[in-house]
Amino acid sequence: MTDAVDCDIRQSLDRISSQMRRNYGESLRELSLYVGQDNLLYRLWLGDGVTQMQLCDHLKCEPPTVTNMVKSLEQNGFIYRKRDEQDARIMRIFLTDKGKALEIPVEMKWRQHQEKLLQSISTEDRLILKRLMQQMESNLL
Repeated sequence: MTDAVDCDIRQSLDRISSQMRRNYGESLRELSLYVGQDNLLYRLWLGDGVTQMQLCDHLKCEPPTVTNMVKSLEQNGFIYRKRDEQDARIMRIFLTDKGKALEIPVEMKWRQHQEKLLQSISTEDRLILKRLMQQMESNLL
């Protein structure tokens, strides 16, 4: 019985993850963004002028993935790169005004998608779900 339940949970998590990514991806395209780019921008909204390696650490991504995201966001006018004043080997990444203007719309998308996911789930159950998900994440680490 436990094996069947475990398999059902895994499959359910897979379906939820896939559908959320599809829905979220469609929603972000309205802002000319792709899934993952919002998290890169989030890091810059906290404080820009970071290096690509710092973005790799924050996003838990490989350097080529971050390089592609940076190129795309730069082409769309959301960010720009500038050589470090102390060490010309280092490129720092900064937000443009257009990139800064995305903060509120992206945060609204995040909230909308979370509310859709959690609609009709009580506050008590949300707290239990949060605790369980934190435990699952901890288990994976």
